[in-house]
Amino acid sequence: MGNAENERLSKSSNNRNWKKWGPYVSDRQWGTIREDYSREGNAWDFVNHDLARSYAYRWGEEGIAGFCDNDQILCLAPAFWNGNDSILKERLFGLTNGEGNHGEDVKELYFHLDSSPTHSYCKFLYKYPQQSFPYVELLQKNKRSRLSPEFELLDTDAFKDNRYFDCYIEYAKADINDVLMKITVYNRGPEPATIHVLPHLWFRNFWKHNARFSRPEIISVSTNCLQTSSSRNGNFFLYHDGGEQLFCENETNNRRMYNRPNDSAFVKDGINNYIVDNENSVNPKKKGTKAAIWMKERIRPGASKTFRVRLSKAEVDDPFTEFEDIFIRRLNDTDEYYDQLAPKNLSPEHKALLRSSSSGLLWTKQFYYLDVFKWLFGEPNETPPNRSFKRNYDWQHLTCRNVISMPDKWEYPWFAAWDLAFHAATFVHIDPDFAKQQLLVVLREYYMHPNGQIPAYEWNFSDVNPPVHAWGVWYVFEEDRKKTGVADWDFLERAFQKLLMNFTWWVNQKDANGTDIFEGGFLGLDNIGVFDRNHMPPGIKKLQQADATSWMAMYSINMLRISLELAQHNQAYEESAAKFFRHFLNIGWAMHHIGKKDISLWDDQDAFYYDAIQFENGKSERLRIRSIVGIIPLLAVEIMHSKVFEHLRQFNTRLEVIRLTRPDLTRIISDIEQKNKDGNYLFAILVDDRLESLLKRLLDEAEFLSDYGIRSLSRSHQKQPYVFGYQGTDYSIQYEPGESSSTMFGGNSNWRGPIWLPLNYLIIHSLRKYYEYYGDKYQYEFPAGSGIKLNLKQIANQLTRRILKIFEKNGEGQFQYHASHQLVWSKDHFNDHHLFYEFFHGDTGQGLGASHQTGWTALIVNLLLELDEG
Repeated sequence: MGNAENERLSKSSNNRNWKKWGPYVSDRQWGTIREDYSREGNAWDFVNHDLARSYAYRWGEEGIAGFCDNDQILCLAPAFWNGNDSILKERLFGLTNGEGNHGEDVKELYFHLDSSPTHSYCKFLYKYPQQSFPYVELLQKNKRSRLSPEFELLDTDAFKDNRYFDCYIEYAKADINDVLMKITVYNRGPEPATIHVLPHLWFRNFWKHNARFSRPEIISVSTNCLQTSSSRNGNFFLYHDGGEQLFCENETNNRRMYNRPNDSAFVKDGINNYIVDNENSVNPKKKGTKAAIWMKERIRPGASKTFRVRLSKAEVDDPFTEFEDIFIRRLNDTDEYYDQLAPKNLSPEHKALLRSSSSGLLWTKQFYYLDVFKWLFGEPNETPPNRSFKRNYDWQHLTCRNVISMPDKWEYPWFAAWDLAFHAATFVHIDPDFAKQQLLVVLREYYMHPNGQIPAYEWNFSDVNPPVHAWGVWYVFEEDRKKTGVADWDFLERAFQKLLMNFTWWVNQKDANGTDIFEGGFLGLDNIGVFDRNHMPPGIKKLQQADATSWMAMYSINMLRISLELAQHNQAYEESAAKFFRHFLNIGWAMHHIGKKDISLWDDQDAFYYDAIQFENGKSERLRIRSIVGIIPLLAVEIMHSKVFEHLRQFNTRLEVIRLTRPDLTRIISDIEQKNKDGNYLFAILVDDRLESLLKRLLDEAEFLSDYGIRSLSRSHQKQPYVFGYQGTDYSIQYEPGESSSTMFGGNSNWRGPIWLPLNYLIIHSLRKYYEYYGDKYQYEFPAGSGIKLNLKQIANQLTRRILKIFEKNGEGQFQYHASHQLVWSKDHFNDHHLFYEFFHGDTGQGLGASHQTGWTALIVNLLLELDEG
């Protein structure tokens, strides 16, 4: 459907043209691996929040609601000062992993309110206290037990009597290289209050470590205009409506950081020190590589003041004449875009939720830059970094310089492989080109390891995440075809060729015995086991993982489906289709025939899948933990129409040979000779009695089914913890529906009870596939034991509605995910803005973990688009 925003999207592939500028500035660059040049590899302490204002970053920039170009040459972002703080508010404050009682955590209030897909219009809200920001109080009061809740900004008196500013930051593009910024500040307090607003314009420091680039410059050309000059992007003009121009250099304050002389007279924190400490720390010649416009206004209670700047490649005679009209047009375009995206039957509240989650996902794009070889060994002709711990040493080929979707730009300001597949599954509904680009970028030779492994995340690129990339590729291909009416064979084939390498890596590296039973370690599920699945106790040879093996069954079926699709146009792909069909059969068979004793991961007595441990003496034992690990076999399902096989003579011949010579293999999965009335075949690990048995547990409110979705651990373990006694030590796991009491994997995530959207979405997606085959033939009790029977599509819809309850207002007038004791969430100016948490309390639906993880929590978009109200 045509509208102005879709027209801009069609011209802006690969983050060019209308997507050249966007909210690609990180919320946090300090405390990252990229900026860690410590000897011991202690990233959190090398550059902390306090030092960040004085340290010129090597690999990227940060800011509040920052905009930059797709190479992050030039950055634009606001800073604020209330006149009471000891520092400017240039960046969001939070605790490090060691400071928070549940790991790292941002301690600010901000909201991604709106964004069009090309960022032609964006809106962000930052809530800034008028009294001194409680930095010390937040640090001190979070020194508490892991059994206690986190102490948040709203638990202080920072917003008492509504003494705070609502700072709305909006962007609108007049053209590709013409970006308008409007900052509207409301005084919500009972008395007049003064706000200092400082739009900052600065160059990322790309010249210090690269002799190819000369130092750029920002100069004053008039009392209301700055000009930037760089060999990399030419000239730009920043027009501002009043205010004082301030200049310094984006260079490190060596004296403060290292107690040695500065290389520049006016260093990075010069503007901060000039305003807050009244130092002579800005350049009187009005030039530098970092600049700000110092505006201030005393605002009456309930009133507002708007501050305006415009960054343009071209000179503009009267930069503010059409300023408001441009914002109105771009907002109207954005309204029209989301009106077309939302199904007509959605309620106004759900339409607002869809727009908010889409916008949050769009705001969490980030320019991500890292060259591991240079990070390890330094730049040419420079002294190599003094590192005793050479993190990611095996990834020296990895060179990232792309705009990538982040899980959360403050808590997780780095790409994560399996998160990215889910991000793409939502992006395909908003910006299909970006979705495909995201899936392909980590498969490129400068990301993917030569051995075929996909990089996990910067803390350890060698860690192993669930292999969901093929699922993401197939989902994006199908949804893009539905959306556009055009099949992107080039995308599918490019992805498939690289996924072949990754699949081979899995087979070679994670199936040690060559028996199609896979390991993988933590697999993104942090603390889901009784012990760290990456580091098992001595004497245990291996962990035969139900989830790793099921993920590989899902990987096989996804690769089979892609192969069959490509074979419609190139019959050479019949070879790979036959290969992956055999892999799927072998994995399904192996899950029930492990070792000489023929142990199965499926337990007939409990009707559930469990991990099995193999001891050094050859014995095996199931770990009877009823967790989401045992549900993952449900995800290995695909529906294929008989037409897919009609002209594939070689594949059909091989299938017939397997059926005749190894009927034991084909019996493990659904009857591949039986198609339904619509001509569909079902390929699945879980069928018939096992499917029914697993669903009884999944849909039991005493086990996995919560009022708000599917829990990650059965509630039965609340009264009956699982204990594994081994060599005099008891390893135990108990149902913990909220924050984790474990420090495993940093302790800031919990898979021992809470609700996680990615797994919930995959479960719902799989149930819809089962319904596509079975229709109304199979019905199950929902909830289990209720006597109410529903088909699988109805169950998928009911699960969706339970998840949606998290994002709906409760009897107290606040969204269910808010902490019940924080009553401010039901008040004006607080009660209509969404947050998107990393995971949710298994009993109450309260949001936990990262608070802006519109990465995979944006899957709420998919749930809304796929909800069948019938």
